[in-house]
Amino acid sequence: MTALADGRNTPYREGSRYSLPVAAAKTLYPGALAALDASGNVTPGATATGLKGIGRVEALADNGSGAAGDIRADIRPGIYRWENSTSTDEITAAEVGDTCYMVDDQTVAKTDGGSTRSPAGTIIDVDDLGVWVASGLTI
Repeated sequence: MTALADGRNTPYREGSRYSLPVAAAKTLYPGALAALDASGNVTPGATATGLKGIGRVEALADNGSGAAGDIRADIRPGIYRWENSTSTDEITAAEVGDTCYMVDDQTVAKTDGGSTRSPAGTIIDVDDLGVWVASGLTI
């Protein structure tokens, strides 16, 4: 491609919501912690490596019997309150600003579980009801 010599109508996408392909044989429930796998498909948050926390699932996306990419999921990045892990992996106010890790599609933990968990996002706050985490694809 060569540099522009005239104006261009550059396509634009709003960054407040994503529509991304769903991984094979996965069901995403509304309100779940969404993750992006190594192939670029959305999967529920889980104890696994190679995932990236990308936000919250907005609507049911049932690809339980489908191949990767057969359907798409609506994902909204942002700051969401997730369930806090327990015991030595419980997140406290001392961890605000740190990265937290996915345990499942609604729970986050302080550590990567001995290199078995992927990042969910950045801890913003901790209250009696859970952990506020910022996650999403950034620009």
